[in-house]
Amino acid sequence: MSPTSETAHGGRRLVIVESPAKAKTIKGYLGPGYVVEASVGHIRDLPSGAAEVPEKYTGEVRRLGVDVEHDFQPIYVVNADKKAQVRKLKELLAESDELFLATDEDREGEAIAWHLQEVLKPKVPVHRMVFHEITKDAIREAVANPRELNQRMVDAQETRRILDRLYGYEVSPVLWKKVMPKLSAGRVQSVATRLVVERERERIAFRSAEYWDLTGTFGTGRSGDASDPSQLVARLATVDGKRVAQGRDFGADGRLKTDSVLHLNEENARSLAAALAETSFSVRSVESKPYRRSPYAPFRTTTLQQEASRKLGFGAKATMQVAQKLYENGFITYMRTDSTILSDTAVTAARAQVTQLYGADYLPEKPRVYAGKVKNAQEAHEAIRPSGDRFRTPAETGLTGDQFKLYELIWKRTVASQMKDATGNSVTVKIGGTAADGRDAEFSASGKTITFHGFMKAYVEGADDPNAELDDRERRLPQVAQGDALTAEEITADGHATKPPARYTEASLVKELEEREIGRPSTYASIIGTILDRGYVFKKGTALVPSFLSFAVVNLLETHFGRLVDYDFTARMEDDLDRIARGEAKSVPWLKRFYFGETEGGTAATGGAADAGNGDGDHLGGLKELVTDLGAIDAREISSFPVGNGIVLRVGRYGPYVERGEKEQEGHQRADVPEELAPDELTVELAEELLAKPSGDFELGTDPVSGHQIVAKDGRYGPYVTEILPEGTPKTGKNAVKPRTASLFKSMALDTVTLEDALRLMSLPRVVGADAEGVEITAQNGRYGPYLKKGTDSRSLTDEDQLFTITLDEALAIYAQPKQRGRAAAKPPLKELGTDPVSEKPVVVKDGRFGPYVTDGETNATLRTGDSVETITPERGYELLAEKRAKGPAKKTAKKAPAKKTAAKKTATKTAAKKTTAAKKTAAKKTTTAKTTAARKTAAAKPE
Repeated sequence: MSPTSETAHGGRRLVIVESPAKAKTIKGYLGPGYVVEASVGHIRDLPSGAAEVPEKYTGEVRRLGVDVEHDFQPIYVVNADKKAQVRKLKELLAESDELFLATDEDREGEAIAWHLQEVLKPKVPVHRMVFHEITKDAIREAVANPRELNQRMVDAQETRRILDRLYGYEVSPVLWKKVMPKLSAGRVQSVATRLVVERERERIAFRSAEYWDLTGTFGTGRSGDASDPSQLVARLATVDGKRVAQGRDFGADGRLKTDSVLHLNEENARSLAAALAETSFSVRSVESKPYRRSPYAPFRTTTLQQEASRKLGFGAKATMQVAQKLYENGFITYMRTDSTILSDTAVTAARAQVTQLYGADYLPEKPRVYAGKVKNAQEAHEAIRPSGDRFRTPAETGLTGDQFKLYELIWKRTVASQMKDATGNSVTVKIGGTAADGRDAEFSASGKTITFHGFMKAYVEGADDPNAELDDRERRLPQVAQGDALTAEEITADGHATKPPARYTEASLVKELEEREIGRPSTYASIIGTILDRGYVFKKGTALVPSFLSFAVVNLLETHFGRLVDYDFTARMEDDLDRIARGEAKSVPWLKRFYFGETEGGTAATGGAADAGNGDGDHLGGLKELVTDLGAIDAREISSFPVGNGIVLRVGRYGPYVERGEKEQEGHQRADVPEELAPDELTVELAEELLAKPSGDFELGTDPVSGHQIVAKDGRYGPYVTEILPEGTPKTGKNAVKPRTASLFKSMALDTVTLEDALRLMSLPRVVGADAEGVEITAQNGRYGPYLKKGTDSRSLTDEDQLFTITLDEALAIYAQPKQRGRAAAKPPLKELGTDPVSEKPVVVKDGRFGPYVTDGETNATLRTGDSVETITPERGYELLAEKRAKGPAKKTAKKAPAKKTAAKKTATKTAAKKTTAAKKTAAKKTTTAKTTAARKTAAAKPE
């Protein structure tokens, strides 16, 4: 008897999905007797720190969360923020007769289902319920046809999780010690960072080349129209039979790759143009070929991310956020898929809409079938398409904003995939003439006409290159025949310069990772998010720019962990993980091979990763061996990059800087490098300019009162003045003396600030006076500007000079006004970005305490390096908000010890108020001391 038919006879079924939004939608499709609840993602995982590891585990297990000595047994713990949800699920399960695990049908979803089963320990029948779309029919069919948990998928996901934990927890500490604290390394994130860095290296090494050619505008001598233009524009192709050099003929060094082409400079080009001015031209050949273009395959995860980036300007993470909403609300099928397959139902629905919207002429005789192109595609999902057996047109959905835009993109692509080819003709015309100086010149023009647009009526794919010609672009040429005479109406010489390779965008980086078979399509959005969050990469417009920090990190990994960031090795690891998923390889031997190295007798644990050495039979060390010898890593060397003229770029703990000479030596120079500067923009000239700027200590004179020397310095938080205390002045302990220090006003500069300015600045805070109750009011200069302070009540001042001029009456007048909490937010926004696709609320850019930020009224996200108010796009704003939401609220550390101490103090106060006996007072005091001591011990034992 099926679960559905049992429902009719009573009983209660608990259905667990991953997200509350999905639970809400599914609940509406299931009848009485079903309770739908969300796990809210993973309910347990490997521990995030040693404090979460049970006491019975010691040594490396506490550090890694994995017992590498006992078959890599993972230590799983219920996430602290999920304990309440787990309790709730257990309570619901206790009242249920059956359990349906309805998490996503991919490795991640299968693993979540397995963890739920392990933690909940159900004593009732358990069913694995899977579906690709959230529609009434799909959900009811999934309930009626459950399956068992797929343990192979669970094992494969567990192997990935363990592998990534070992990689991150072993390699990241090396970065902390040798580059900078709080950095991270990862199996795919480090390779993705390397790709971005290598592209920047290519740009740095690139040398531009100049080349020239000619453009001729030729007239046919007859009046033209849209179908038969009167003019033909052609470019110079050959001179005396030798092809004219174009950009593709030059290497990155600015030199020609071959001698078989003619390199025209400006002088040659202009002289040739002049010599051709009076030449008679004729058509030498006309070559016509049929043109045919087939529709694009339906979307899978990566192609959706790429097209949403090209057409809508969405980042990968923002695309997935919007797609998740569409999926959970029943508009599209599952959005994490490697498949381009459409179900029979979907094909029927798409073909019906082709006929309905475009006519029978646009419908091919047979349905189109798209073969999967992704190696080791994860599961037999469908492509991403509109849900249901009848597609809703975008207008019928009622969607708005970015959800509407993305749905429309998916709908158009799906319908177009079942339409006829576009057909037409492509034509190449060759035009020749002999110049006055005897040189033979041949021009070439290409055209394309589309006689039947087919699928292009519905959809045309975008391009990564903004200058690329899209498929539906027509170039009509005049109808000419061989031998026709043409008049040269204008011949111009055109100069060009070769360009460095374009930086990756999110779309092109996703494409590159997929083509190299590195990582999984479902993880690319989070990978790109990680390298942005870590400061390895920042955005300039849509381009991904590597930071100087990433250069140091990649340099270290390439030099000392070359195999771990080798593209082929990483792809082979992916193959091995897929072999484990298919049951063709075992997890534990593979992990042993990866972590400990060569197995006994030199036999590889698995085929793929085993070959990732030098191929000459030498010993292949494992990860553990690689991270053991850190003495060979010279931290200064791996973070230093020559610029030229004896200048070196160094990546320090507090950011990048340029330096010439050695510290403590005469002529030593050093200057900070702006963090938003792209590495390929750091030229020798710019470095010299940075070094020429005032830096170091500026001696201003001696304080006539204290006798201390006063200096001006450039610090991490900007320029400031300070005093030099005499030698022997205690710097620590009870009698420690701190030097007076003050930040420069915005109107001041290091090389112009005077001793008088410095003494005035260091006189702050200034006592303005006291209010009627005797509370002192002071004027102070803070990191965020000038302000008044009265007790704990602070009020901002509009001008720095007010710090020295404001009177008590003026200060009291400011405090007489109600405190303007949140009034700054009422100021006009710096920029309006549109409606957020997730919260569906208006997004604006505002100026805050910590600089400009984007907000939808609920979530705030500070603009990052490379972002600016002027250049930020709506999509970038939505992406920053999406990333901030994904991080969740900041975790608050419970302060148990102070709470106990306060309670004890209150008890003591009440006891005193009741005039207890001296003996009771003494007992209360002892109790308070004991509690406080215990609380302090508890706090001391708690890890940071």
